[in-house]
Order: sequence, then structure tokens, then C-alpha cells
Amino acid sequence: SKELELKTTLRELVIYVFFLTDLCILTFGMVSTDMYYLNKVMARLFLEASSEDTGNSFRSIGSRDDFWRFAEGPLLDGLYWDKWYNNTTLTVQNNSHIYYENLLLGVAQIRQLKVRNNTCSIYPYFRTFLEGCYGEYRYRAEDRSDFGLNNASEWKYTSASSLSPWYWGSIGLYSSGGYIFTLPKLKQESMEKLVFLRQNSWLTRGTRVVFIDFSTYNANVNLFCIIRLVVEFPATGGALTSSHIYSVKLFRYITYYDYFLASCEIAFCLFIITFIIQEAIKIVKLKKEYFRSAYNWLDLLLLVVSILAIAFNIYRTVEVSLLMEKLLSDTHVYPDFYFLAFWQVLYNNMIAVNVFFAWIKIFKYVSFNKTMTQLSSTLYRCAKDIIGFAIMFFIIFFAYAQLGYLVFGSQVEEFSTFQNCIFTQFRIVLGDFNFETVEAANRVLGPIYFITFVFFVFFVLLNMFLAIINDTYSEVKADFEVIPSQELPIRDLFRQ
Repeated sequence: SKELELKTTLRELVIYVFFLTDLCILTFGMVSTDMYYLNKVMARLFLEASSEDTGNSFRSIGSRDDFWRFAEGPLLDGLYWDKWYNNTTLTVQNNSHIYYENLLLGVAQIRQLKVRNNTCSIYPYFRTFLEGCYGEYRYRAEDRSDFGLNNASEWKYTSASSLSPWYWGSIGLYSSGGYIFTLPKLKQESMEKLVFLRQNSWLTRGTRVVFIDFSTYNANVNLFCIIRLVVEFPATGGALTSSHIYSVKLFRYITYYDYFLASCEIAFCLFIITFIIQEAIKIVKLKKEYFRSAYNWLDLLLLVVSILAIAFNIYRTVEVSLLMEKLLSDTHVYPDFYFLAFWQVLYNNMIAVNVFFAWIKIFKYVSFNKTMTQLSSTLYRCAKDIIGFAIMFFIIFFAYAQLGYLVFGSQVEEFSTFQNCIFTQFRIVLGDFNFETVEAANRVLGPIYFITFVFFVFFVLLNMFLAIINDTYSEVKADFEVIPSQELPIRDLFRQ
């Protein structure tokens, strides 16, 4: 009966509100504003230029010479803090405290990847003028042979673990091996080593990327900060810079609030076990009919993501407890916290997706409300019309994207790749667009492209989309006016 259905829905809604509250406490307990401020502090120190080193900042690197100037200047100045602001020596020796609060864990590591010579084809007329050819980075073209002085690890290729994550850079996907060296504990020794490598041409024409990795720990806020500075040397020449700064909480259970979060984690696991049993019973009863409901698919997706998040959490906790002592046992080696930070960030992303779907699922329990039913019925009725419209819309949209990429791609950053063209056109629809750059790239096709795109996509197609939804909503609203409202039975149930 309707009354039984409403009672069941309301009871499930109350239980689900408790689950959602528990999930939100968990997720928001993992993050804090301290993470943002710590990232900002490290970015200001290592990425931005100071008043004294205007041309030596990380973001101003444009060549191999600039890289060495940055490494021997701002990088070492940022890594080694052995003096207080009044030039008195810090009490803790042999350890650097960046900004006096962030302990540098171990030492920093610098790694490069190279490609072999003759990894590209040279036109026959130019072979007499060119001695070698170093193509763009590919895993199969990677150079793994010894070079240079051949008497230390920085001149020999080091293979990495198969579990180590690859790095997705601006222009390539890079493996986790390479030619590696670590900086000594003392600033003067690090300076001498960098000068020695520069004078002996550690960076070559085949160098395609250099990684600078180091980690810090701030006990005041119980946060690890894992920093990776990346300098890519494309086959075109020059250099491109990028960076990743992760502030993560690897020590989970220290304060009383952390133990409260641990109890919420246990409650979350119990909720998931209960939901798994409920969905299994539904599948057994409904069989194929179960998979015809979009809400049931949403339930399954929420359960799968939750199970993966629980597995991630257990794996991360075990790995941290096993690796922490090993990583910190020798202060003269590089502790690879990037591996842990990478999986921690993936875990946080998975939890964020989980929270998103958990909030979307609320629509399942409020569907008995007349307004919500009208909205869902509107989307259901106009689905076929929207699909037909979407085919026409994206044919025109992608046609303009290809036109923009071919005409402006070599001169305008927003059109430099096909993906950028798609994002740029969505920005045009929202009114965020720089017309002057397109006009400067092509004074004839630029204005034509802009005017016709705005006319056909913004004025015509988007208004057609709104007209489809508006017309369907009017029909649904007229149909629902003749249906008796269920709001009074719901009020009676709440009173009971």
C-alpha cells in the first residue's frame, strides 16, 4: 500500500541521514585549512622569486643554464636552514627546519630521464648538418646506458619498483626510473656536488625531464608535505616547469578527535555491511528488474566506491606503519614519501567521489515529494529529445573545435591542443574569452569563427535546449495537477 511504501521510505531516509552524517564527519575530518597554508608557504619559498633572485626562480626556468642557476641558488637556500633570522645557529644540528617549523626528512633527491640518440628521422638533405637527433620522450626510446664519468650512481641508470607511480607531465608520461643522486646533509657539500655535475655535463641533449623530490614534516599540525619540482626539456628546446605539493596526514590516530574519527570509521564499515546485505536481498527478490532502476545502479556504485575506500584506508595504514621506520632509519638517504602521498591523494579523491554520490542518493528518498517527482519526470520524458539534440550540438561543437585547433593552435595557448579547444569553447559559452588573441592569430578567420560560434551555439542551440526542457516541464506540471497530493498522508505519518 501507499502508506506502507511511505513508512518504509521514511525509515530508510532516517537511517541514511545517520550514514551520511557519519560519512561527512569522516571526510571533513581528513582535511583542514592547515593543508592549504602549508602548501602555500612551500610554493612561495620554492616556486616564486624573491626580491634578490628575480631571474633565478623555479617558474622562470627556460633552459638548462637556468636550471643550474636555480639548483645552486634558490633551491639550496630553501632546503638548508641552519641559521636563525639573527644569524644565530639553530640548536638542532644536522637537520634543516624549513621556516623553522618544517623538518626536512632525510635529504633531497634529483632524478633525470633521457632519450637515446637517433630516436627520430632526419630529412636526407640535413643529415650532413646535424650530428644527432633526440626525439620526444617515449618509454621505448629511453636511454638506460651509463654515461659521463661512470663512477657514481648519478651516471648509471637505476630501475624503480613496478609499484612506483609514473608521472604525467605537461608533454609526456614519464617512468619512475632514471639517473639519480641525492644531496648531502650540508649546504656547502651540496653546492660542490651540483657544481661538479654542471661542469661535467650531467644534463645532456637527450635529457627530457628532471625531478627534484623532498619531504618535510610539521609536528605542530601533524602534516607531511611532499614536494616534487619538475623541469621538462621538450625536443623543441627550452624548458617547461610544473610542480606538485601534497600536504597529507599520514599519522592518523594521535589526538582524541582522531580516535573519535576512528569510531566513525568503524560505524561506516557497519553501515556498508548493512547496505550490502540489503542490496543482496533486493537482487535475489527482483533479479533482472533490479538493474532497470537508475537508483539501484547508484546504490551499487556507492557501495563499490565505499569498499574501495575502505580497502585503500587499510592498505595505507599498514604501509605507513611498515615503511615509516624504514624510511627514517637513515637520515642520509631520500625517504620516498611521494609513493605514500600519491596513494593518499587517490584515497582522498575516492572519498570525495563517494560523498558526491552519497548526496545525490538523497533524491531517491525525497521522490515522494510532488516537486521532486515533477523534476525527475521532466528529465525522464525529455531524455530522448535531449539525446537527439546532443548529437546535433556536439557535431557542431566538435566541428568548431577542430577549426579552432587547426587555425589558431600554433599561436594561441587556449587552442594549442584539441582538449584545450573544447574547454575554451565551453568558456566562450559562459562569457570567459579573450577575443584579442584569436583576432591577432588570424585577422580574417578569427572574427568569423567567434561570431558564428556565438550565434549558432549560444543563441540558437542553447535556446533550443532550454525550449525542450521548458515545454516538457509544462506538460508534466499539467499532468500532476490532476493527481491528488500525498503531502497530507506524509504529515500524518510524521505525527504517528
